[in-house]
Amino acid sequence: MPEIALNERYVIKNYIDSFALGHYARVLEAVDISKGQTVALKVMRPEHLDREAAPKWEAQAFPHEADLLMRLADHPTPVRLLDCGYLSASGEYPSSGILLSFGTNAAAFREGLYANIARGWRPYLALEYLPREHNLLYQMQVQRGQQRRRLPTEEGIDLAMQFGTLLQAAHSQGIVYMDHKLEHIYWDGETLRIIDWNSSKLLEPGRQTQTLDNSRQKDIHHLCVGVLYPIFTGLSPQRGGLRPQPAGMTEVDARYNDVQHLDFSVEPSLSSAITDLLESGARQDLPTADYFLRRLEQVAVKFGWESYIRGTEPALKEARDYMRDGLAKLRHGEDLVREALNLLIEAASIEDINDDMDAELRRLMKGINEFLNARVIP
Repeated sequence: MPEIALNERYVIKNYIDSFALGHYARVLEAVDISKGQTVALKVMRPEHLDREAAPKWEAQAFPHEADLLMRLADHPTPVRLLDCGYLSASGEYPSSGILLSFGTNAAAFREGLYANIARGWRPYLALEYLPREHNLLYQMQVQRGQQRRRLPTEEGIDLAMQFGTLLQAAHSQGIVYMDHKLEHIYWDGETLRIIDWNSSKLLEPGRQTQTLDNSRQKDIHHLCVGVLYPIFTGLSPQRGGLRPQPAGMTEVDARYNDVQHLDFSVEPSLSSAITDLLESGARQDLPTADYFLRRLEQVAVKFGWESYIRGTEPALKEARDYMRDGLAKLRHGEDLVREALNLLIEAASIEDINDDMDAELRRLMKGINEFLNARVIP
């Protein structure tokens, strides 16, 4: 592949990972000039580059993630890989230098790892850009004095269904996600997207049957305690408020090992059918994604979801239709409120406005922020 100047391919903008910094990479907003498309540019941190030694796992994670994303490219949930390659920029912020692109050819990207590390070039991935406001940690993490938040049960079931379907497809290919935490989850009320597959595992079916079975079961355990428990309660399974989780291969594998029981006393209104399902996951009693989805369907039917096996009560189905419509309107209303807030911020930034106008704008902005902090859904 031809080498070109970095700024001939990408316009590099601001960091977009500051709310949940990763261990091995920084992520920046960038514009792919060739396509006129905004991307998330994921670049290895320079401290993990060692030209005199074999590539560290942090470097090897880049072609590994590219490979997994291409294996799952037909599934709607994983973030899309748009480009991968190496760049010569030495600083953490890649403002200049040369770029070597392999497009979406993950195999060629992997083959070039040793040679490019040896000449001091860092690997990068250009990924589909997902709005920060859809990130669940960004949405749900509260500041001091604010109320704990959780997803409505309807949205939580929907998210769990989509996640279970993804794991079903991934597990059939020997892929286990493992790195379950809210900062990797993007949710807009309808569609689930998942980032950061660098710590996920690819196990060969048939050669490691016991290992694969155990890993699948552990993947379901991590989903229940690391994602579903927080979205239904607004709390971390490790007790306390939501916060970014440590990264790294060791931390990913052992993150929730000591979580075998979940405390739902903080959310007594939560359906016992949901708490029973998540408790089963915490005890590692849900061996496969298929089994998880069957149990989840039994829960969903109680909330008006369609079931081709058991049928759905018409009254529950009608109530669910009204509820989904109401939740959609709530989310749309919150979007409009945020747009209004941004307009007021623009007004307050105008130079030479008088004190009376400034005070009125600040009063309105304070009221809007209080409204958003007390909202029903993140």
